[in-house]
Amino acid sequence: MLTDADWLAVRLTARLALTTTAVLLAIGTPLAWWLARTPSRWKPLWSSLVAVPLVLPPTVIGFYLLLLTGPQGAVGQLTQALGLGRLPFTFTGLVVASAVYSLPFVVQPLQQAFEAVPRGTLEAAATLRAGPWDRFASVVLPLARPGFVTAAVLGFAHTVGEFGVVLMMGGNIPGATRVLSVAIYDHVEALEFADAHRLSAGLVVFAVAVLALLYRVNRPPREAAAT
Repeated sequence: MLTDADWLAVRLTARLALTTTAVLLAIGTPLAWWLARTPSRWKPLWSSLVAVPLVLPPTVIGFYLLLLTGPQGAVGQLTQALGLGRLPFTFTGLVVASAVYSLPFVVQPLQQAFEAVPRGTLEAAATLRAGPWDRFASVVLPLARPGFVTAAVLGFAHTVGEFGVVLMMGGNIPGATRVLSVAIYDHVEALEFADAHRLSAGLVVFAVAVLALLYRVNRPPREAAAT
């Protein structure tokens, strides 16, 4: 059985993953659309910046976010000047750090889905006097649905499993910033392997279930019709 502290970490992790996924879909959709359609020669540079979290160690990202949002950092001074306080060691800070680290897991599937939308279909909708928003809502969104499903699932699952960034940015405050990955680390350090095993096994089951759901939802139409 999980302890009360572990259940608290489970609820906080779920809240963090849901909030981060919502933020990433709101930010990532226009960013992915721009990357998919822009003819800018700077596109490789912007794509590289989005993908940087894939190759940088999480502790490096967390360290620089901590400096940037700390009392001497540019973002930290801005948030304090606006009366928003400091981001480090708060739930809001965890959301910001998780959004930065999980950004490519949301933007890249959306970008690929947008790039797959035929330009001819959009041009045909335009000839029928459909405006830009109408074309996006009635043509792009339905065709890009698998990309949105993939982006949401990967963004949520990746946030659930993150350790380095959340530890650097949020620390280990029970009820405020102590998420599942940090709780497992605590149990291992205290040699409480049975407790660590229960939480770890739960995450393994969660990861397998998420990937199975993802593959099932994104099956090719011919395969789905045969079952």
